[in-house]
Amino acid sequence: MIDMFGLIASGRLVSTNWEQISETNCVAELTDADSVNHIVIFLTGQAPFPEGLGGAVYFAWPDLTGGGAPNWHLLGHISNTKPSAIFRINKLKGNGQDVIPNTFLGHKPVNHINALVGISLEPMAVLAGQTPAPEAEAINQSTFMQFSEKMLENLFNYASSFAMPPGDPRFKPDEMYIPLNSLQQWYTNYQRRLQQNPNFWKSKNNEIVCNSLL
Repeated sequence: MIDMFGLIASGRLVSTNWEQISETNCVAELTDADSVNHIVIFLTGQAPFPEGLGGAVYFAWPDLTGGGAPNWHLLGHISNTKPSAIFRINKLKGNGQDVIPNTFLGHKPVNHINALVGISLEPMAVLAGQTPAPEAEAINQSTFMQFSEKMLENLFNYASSFAMPPGDPRFKPDEMYIPLNSLQQWYTNYQRRLQQNPNFWKSKNNEIVCNSLL
């Protein structure tokens, strides 16, 4: 099981140092966790999840007052169809809220200055019904796509609201106008390119990208 997963803390090398603590649970120690804001959990490709199972991902911040159990928070999950995920952990440090019952509650980190990341094999039906801590939500591709599409829609609606037919008394001969159909074409093509590759806008040559939309 421990060969299945990888962990990346932002700004650090990949870690695969997992400790299996039961047949369905493994943990990894996150050293100097106070300097980490995001982590990525992913399948290494060594083995897939068994049919019908996925991995619930948890994060534990130690009880710095001494003696108490760490606060385990559900971050989300990974699966064969979702082999990687990025999670935000900076808002979960020392936060005792949104802790839900789980199989890691009795496990404590060896060193109190370090945190723990745990993965629990669970049925996909159970994972689908779980609610991760809202503080752990990171900006992902789905969120970015929703924002981009809403921004495109807002721009198109705003610009098209100024459309006017030839001869309209509001027409000002000293101003330049853009044909509405060119804006419609740009909107359609940009949306298509975004769906094909959400990162196409990162191209270093913006002029080429803009021309390709026409």
